[in-house]
Amino acid sequence: MLKDHTSQFSGEKILVVDDEKVIVELTALLLRGRGFTVLTAYNGEECLDIVRNEQPALVLLDYMMPVMDGETALKNIIQNHPDTYVIMFTGKGSEEVAVRLMKTGAADYLQKPFVNSSLLERIDTVLQIRQVELANRDLLREKDQLQLEIEAWNLHLERRVEEKSQELELAHREILQTEKLAALGHISAGMAHEIRNPLNAINLFAQILSGAYSEDLENSSYIRKIVEEVERVDSILVKMLAASRGTAAPRSEVRFEKVARKVLADCDVLCRSQRVMVECLIEEDIPLIIADPTEIEQIFTNLVTNALFEMQQGGRLGVRLTLDEGFIRLEISDTGRGIPKEHLSQIFDPFFTTKEKGTGFGLSVVLRIVRGYGGLIKAESEVGRGTTFIVKLPTSRLLVG
Repeated sequence: MLKDHTSQFSGEKILVVDDEKVIVELTALLLRGRGFTVLTAYNGEECLDIVRNEQPALVLLDYMMPVMDGETALKNIIQNHPDTYVIMFTGKGSEEVAVRLMKTGAADYLQKPFVNSSLLERIDTVLQIRQVELANRDLLREKDQLQLEIEAWNLHLERRVEEKSQELELAHREILQTEKLAALGHISAGMAHEIRNPLNAINLFAQILSGAYSEDLENSSYIRKIVEEVERVDSILVKMLAASRGTAAPRSEVRFEKVARKVLADCDVLCRSQRVMVECLIEEDIPLIIADPTEIEQIFTNLVTNALFEMQQGGRLGVRLTLDEGFIRLEISDTGRGIPKEHLSQIFDPFFTTKEKGTGFGLSVVLRIVRGYGGLIKAESEVGRGTTFIVKLPTSRLLVG
């Protein structure tokens, strides 16, 4: 007679299912003696209900039962409760049935009548296999989860590398741009010195002519215009010299909307001659600022004249002046040819131009001025549809105190 002793799997739930009450009771008594938690059922439907609610580790399932046979119950358990293992009870001479049940998914089978020791050995073996297989499933799930986490981290790292690469590329471009602007400052200083000499001569000859034609009102007015333009050019050269030395130009109160309207008025004749329609939107309450009026006018003038150059056969010039979260935002757009992508990164470089007679100074000067006020400038363009320049100047550095 087998002496009862506690199984290493004591506490596990085992469901005993058989339509013979005596077998169920004796088996349950045997298993409780081994420390198992025992559940009982007498047909296939009761079996499935208990499996759904209790999730036992093991089911001892009779093949021949009323209401629902053991094979049908087995298929349901295998499909819907993979963590519950099944040992089938079959009658003598049912080897073919036993083989079919094993193929269906039974963990093992016993022919009735069975020896208690054989049953207990089979139960321990199946529970051992179950323990290993469940551990393997957990490891596989953990492996899959770790794989997903690794893939997510790889994607994250790739994005970070890409972001850092873009930041480095942008920083490199900024350094190159700063170096180019510094070079432009040195060149501007040299040009200013050289240009002022013939400019002074022009001014001197104009004053001589002014005395000679003092009685001729029409010609004297032309001469005065020459003197005024010479003085304006000289004023710009003085500012270029000051900028190259790092000295700030005198600043005064400036109204952006007033500068915008002045530049548009100066370009009115050109707009009409080129059949360019002007769309101007100026937001109310643009703040008064302290800045160099000439520099602010240069921003508008250079961007507007660039836009008009692209629309010599007609088009639409857009000028928008708005407030944007602490910035004065200027947008100047055209419906011209647009800028190819390969040129967008170069348009602010000194001496870069696609115009036959262009100097390549205009946009680099605008960039220098905008940066001088702590602002930003960028271009958005699509070939065949036009270009928009966006300038943002921080009001915190421009507002009247």
